[in-house]
Formats: sequence, C-alpha cells, structure tokens
Amino acid sequence: MSENRYWVIGGEYASTAFDRVVEGTERILGPFRCKEEAHRAWETVAVETRSICLARFTVVQEGARAA
Repeated sequence: MSENRYWVIGGEYASTAFDRVVEGTERILGPFRCKEEAHRAWETVAVETRSICLARFTVVQEGARAA
C-alpha cells in the first residue's frame, strides 16, 4: 500500500485570475504525511499572508488526479 504525501503550494499571483505566480514569491511546504498536518501548515501560511490580497495557497495530494 502506498503512503499519501501532501504539500502546501502557492505564492503571490500577478492577477485575480490566479494563473501566474509572481517570480520569487513561490512557496512549497512539505511533504506532510497526513492531510491534517498539511492543513495546519496551510493555515499558518494563510495567516502570514492574509494582508496580501493576491496571495493564495492550497493543499495538494501527491499523485492525485483532478476530477
């Protein structure tokens, strides 16, 4: 059985389309062994960047496919 790994990825984006991260603001945190641990890291970075309206971070599961 394979073990899931989770990552928190994101940064400050160039526009509200959230399709291009501003160079130098990219952040990748992880890997985390469980979703809850990744969520806690996401919450920390979200609070740190809450004053930056174009900052966005998300939790992703390694190897997961979009529906």
